[in-house]
Amino acid sequence: MEPSAPAKVSVRAILVLAVVAVCVFIADQVAKALVVAHLAQGEQVNVIGDLLVLRYVLNPGAAFSIGTGSTWIFTIIAIAVLVFVLWYARRIRSIAWSVVFGLLLGGLLGNLCDRLFRPPALGQGEVVDFIKIPLLPAIFNLADSAIVAAMALFLILTLRGVSLDGHRPVPADAPQPTDVAADVPEDGDPRS
Repeated sequence: MEPSAPAKVSVRAILVLAVVAVCVFIADQVAKALVVAHLAQGEQVNVIGDLLVLRYVLNPGAAFSIGTGSTWIFTIIAIAVLVFVLWYARRIRSIAWSVVFGLLLGGLLGNLCDRLFRPPALGQGEVVDFIKIPLLPAIFNLADSAIVAAMALFLILTLRGVSLDGHRPVPADAPQPTDVAADVPEDGDPRS
């Protein structure tokens, strides 16, 4: 038996991943630019009553402003995850998994861009957050939303057993396809 050749990179899956990542990144950066240009820090605008509120804050830490004195650590972690996603992307053959990694990559790039290029310093920039909803105590941005959506889709695909190539493994106790000839009685009449 010859060893199987490594599977080729799925151009379609990589293309979907890239398009999703670019769309998330652009939407995040445009939204942040609009917030910075039109709102003062701390200013609050009710978009849909109290259901959706825009409130411009700068976040030097992670979620819930955890680790505000360690922004550079989040920058290093984000770069490491970015490298992993780019390296791992060549294994993806499923459109659903491409969307997961595209959402993750786009969200990661959106917040990493803030950390790298916003004040106070390179790699220590504060992330622009602006979305507030009553269900969550945190204020977040579109990049954060994309990352959370990626994790939710990741859980769904994992729980359903969908592999990176889009297939679901067949359980060992599942009925196996049978040979039609084996089901035909010896007299040749399949109806008996």
